[in-house]
Amino acid sequence: MNPILELESARLLLRQWHDDDLPEFAALCADPQVMRYFPAPLSRLETAALIGRIRGHFAEYGFGLWALERKDTGAFIGLTGLLHVGFDAPFTPAVEIGWRLARRHWGLGFASEAAWTCLRCAFGQLGLEEVVSFTSQSNLPSQKVMQAIGMQRDLGGDFDHPRLPADHPLTPHVLYRIDRAQWLETLRG
Repeated sequence: MNPILELESARLLLRQWHDDDLPEFAALCADPQVMRYFPAPLSRLETAALIGRIRGHFAEYGFGLWALERKDTGAFIGLTGLLHVGFDAPFTPAVEIGWRLARRHWGLGFASEAAWTCLRCAFGQLGLEEVVSFTSQSNLPSQKVMQAIGMQRDLGGDFDHPRLPADHPLTPHVLYRIDRAQWLETLRG
């Protein structure tokens, strides 16, 4: 399959990563507010390594976490996309949808708009049957995005993230799902 290098929504371009995205992305990943639901903020080197892993996912699977760019200003604002879950859990193997936006772009509907565009790609171009999303129990903003794009919480699917220590406050995670039929229903909705 040819890689899906670009997607577009009304206000956003979901595109491949450019080398000059690193400074803005490193600032985003170093922001303690943005990273409060992750184990720790990332250094510039860790952020560069993350971009490398994202590019590797695209090379292997043809899709991944796209860089987000505002059409009106050309500003890099974060990432949104689809990736294979990289750990074992009762719901894996699975493809997850995720997002991370710079704080100054919060509350404008960009996360939901970009995520909706990714779901259209997942069920349309990629032909997936299901997409999952998960986050720490305390991350209510991300859960609101999951709900806004039609995902349903799988109450029986909540889990402790295997890459975090058992006593870490972010270890308990919630699981959301959406399948092709649910997505089609939201389109009719």
